[in-house]
Amino acid sequence: MPKKNDKNKRNNNTTQTRTPRPRPKVDFTIDKLDYRNTELLETFVTGHGRILPRKYTGLPARYQRRMANAIKRARQLLLMK
Repeated sequence: MPKKNDKNKRNNNTTQTRTPRPRPKVDFTIDKLDYRNTELLETFVTGHGRILPRKYTGLPARYQRRMANAIKRARQLLLMK
């Protein structure tokens, strides 16, 4: 069998690195994490309306769940899209 051509594979020896995704600043009290505070909630949503994961928000799991529930509630009440 002939060997497969490796031209399509990426060269892992390059020194190029990805630029990290900017993280929203987490300088708020948890009481402000409410469905009515849409300005704060929009920092945790992408331009397409998807909720950012913990990996990018840097929130603890408990606060990430609260934040996700607040965003979903705000969407249902048409406070944000």
